[in-house]
Amino acid sequence: MKKIIKTATIITILSFTSALSNAQPPHPGGGNSGGLSPVGAPGASPVSGGGAPINGGLTVLLALGLIYEISKYVEHKHPKSNPSS
Repeated sequence: MKKIIKTATIITILSFTSALSNAQPPHPGGGNSGGLSPVGAPGASPVSGGGAPINGGLTVLLALGLIYEISKYVEHKHPKSNPSS
């Protein structure tokens, strides 16, 4: 019973934390914008970083995953012998 209560408490806390940590959209009238014009307003400069490439990071992650899987496959096919046996 304690395990169920503990799990339910953790799930509830994580749910509320993720819901509260979302960024709020900018004010439509530009209020409290710190002097910057809101995105999409006439005369606003375009937001930089919108076309950031993800190919480099994705390639690295895929390569690391492939290396990990190959090492696990080789280890499964050729287990290391235990010298103490």
